[in-house]
Amino acid sequence: MRIAIPVTNGALSMHFGHCENFMIIDVEMDSKKIIRDETLKPPSHEPGLLPRWLAEKNVNVIIAGGMGQRAQDLFKTNNIDVIVGAPDKSFTELVNDFINNNLQSGANSCDH
Repeated sequence: MRIAIPVTNGALSMHFGHCENFMIIDVEMDSKKIIRDETLKPPSHEPGLLPRWLAEKNVNVIIAGGMGQRAQDLFKTNNIDVIVGAPDKSFTELVNDFINNNLQSGANSCDH
């Protein structure tokens, strides 16, 4: 499984579309272990571009602090599951919480 997390200044970005980078984390779900991670600089922000770009990177899940409904719909169209309202934790903590079914999502920090 491949998980994307938007980050700014090394921390979870509260709005995925305004992040500096994406952490892309490969996870072995059977062993529940992170096997690889990389930081990718996204292309310039345009409506609808990031869901396609992440789909091209074979991402299965995006964990975000906030995301508008249109973006969520575009991710679903690209067969990427969306988790919004993630707490402000490190990407390692977020992924470990996700793979252990302990990720507590809260309010979507995006209001559009």
